[in-house]
Amino acid sequence: MAGIVMYLPIIIALVLYFTGIPIAYALMAGTLYYFGFVDTTSKTYLLLQKFITATQSFPLLAIPFFIMAGSIMNYSGMSDKLMAFADALTGHTEGGLAQMNVLLSMLMGGCSGSANADAAMECKMLVPEMEKRGYGKGFSAAITAASSCITPIIPPGINLIVYGLIAGASVGKLFAAGYLPGFLMAGALMVAVHIIAKKRGYAPSRTARATGKQIAKQALDSFWALFFPLGIIMGMRMGLFTPTEAGGVGILYCFLIGKFVYKGLRREHFLIIFKETIAGTCTVMLIIVAANLFGYYLTWENIPNNLLKAVSGIATNKYLVLLILNAALLVMGMFLEGGAALIILAPLMVPLVKAAGIDLVHFGIVVNVNIMIGGLTPPFGSMMFTCVSITGCKMGDFIREVQPFILALIIALLLLTYIPGISLLLPNLIY
Repeated sequence: MAGIVMYLPIIIALVLYFTGIPIAYALMAGTLYYFGFVDTTSKTYLLLQKFITATQSFPLLAIPFFIMAGSIMNYSGMSDKLMAFADALTGHTEGGLAQMNVLLSMLMGGCSGSANADAAMECKMLVPEMEKRGYGKGFSAAITAASSCITPIIPPGINLIVYGLIAGASVGKLFAAGYLPGFLMAGALMVAVHIIAKKRGYAPSRTARATGKQIAKQALDSFWALFFPLGIIMGMRMGLFTPTEAGGVGILYCFLIGKFVYKGLRREHFLIIFKETIAGTCTVMLIIVAANLFGYYLTWENIPNNLLKAVSGIATNKYLVLLILNAALLVMGMFLEGGAALIILAPLMVPLVKAAGIDLVHFGIVVNVNIMIGGLTPPFGSMMFTCVSITGCKMGDFIREVQPFILALIIALLLLTYIPGISLLLPNLIY
């Protein structure tokens, strides 16, 4: 009976969610039930304190910053310039704009370092344009969420830094290890996009491939829009600002370019931009805070630790350890926000990984890719809810459309898991 009571909050959250209660309230209800009626030893004010402190995270500032940056790009004409350049590069292929969605997430790896921030910005910037060009809202939201998984893997991903500090692994090696896996994930998603676009007949926007001269001309015309991610990458590499501060710099940059270069930003746009930023941020942050509270309950009941003890009792070699840890991470990623999952699970997994003789840098990439995939999956994936809440897409449509992208990413994950050389090639060459 005690075992059933321990898992009641999970059951309550699932039941409420599937009866139509918003996910943030479902998670909070499960957590409040546990600390109100099951474990009454905890003081109520501690739970309230946890609720408040969950928002006191400097990296989370990247979310409203990049939501606002994406909104400014939409109204200033910068997104039109990016779309024109995307059209020149991939307009002749099926699903060209969706392919650009994936490529932009690779560039955003050097900008925000956060999957939720990247998903929020691209939902504001790309999804409306994709809908105008005939892509379904569910498909547009799904590929945006899926491509955002790449962002934390391409340096300087915030989660790579967190893992390095927890595991005692070299952050420099983790950064070097992130590039090839990020490219592999992008390639897998682009193949999936091509297959779906060809099957559905997402017509190319161009009748023929653009010539080199046309691409160069469009690149020059779109230079200031294209320089947004490149400039932020350069600023971070030079140590001018952190990934979170990059969001603030991005807002200033987009404002100046939109107002004085492309001249698309008008006075009447500012109130709309602020409203969109506040609405998007409130929705996303409420979900993240609720996920952190739920993670507090899971930690209090020692559920992640019990799960890992069961894993260590079954596994007998490193390949089996990796397989079981992957399965455990995928399940936990469905319930916990990526950063929270990493903070809770990494300290528990590292001793098991060391004992099995698995390279910590290799496992750092595996665990981060895995947690990102969990962020796409129901019932509580954080990027799933970010994209659904900002785009207004129906949850059922999103879940149906995201399935092939999850499959593509799992194939990439298995390759990364069992071919360590993909992750370790650059660190071995550099270090």
